[in-house]
Amino acid sequence: MAVETKFVVVRKGEEKMTFANKKDADAYDKMLDMADTFTEWLSQSGLEIDEALAENIALHLAEQKDAVQHILRTSKLPEAVAVVVEETAEETAEPETAEHAEPTAEETPAPKKPRAVKAA
Repeated sequence: MAVETKFVVVRKGEEKMTFANKKDADAYDKMLDMADTFTEWLSQSGLEIDEALAENIALHLAEQKDAVQHILRTSKLPEAVAVVVEETAEETAEPETAEHAEPTAEETPAPKKPRAVKAA
């Protein structure tokens, strides 16, 4: 017989998620705390937004914490998000013609090296 230890994140009496290790459970709990804070902040902002939408936005912001921090620091989208946005735009764009063809390797600028960013 095997014994398994499980860590369960409970919010308002409801089981939200079960994890195999404490570190992941604590990280998820912290993310939910952040989402609760964002929800409260959005409700106090004076924006006409319903509670369900505020909760969804808050949860998304908390889940994408690293991207939000990058945007606040640099005023630019993180590289991974920018690539996804470009791919989505390409998928919805019209088919390419000869005058809108992809640039050749000679025309394509070299990718920029990522800069080191100091932690706050």
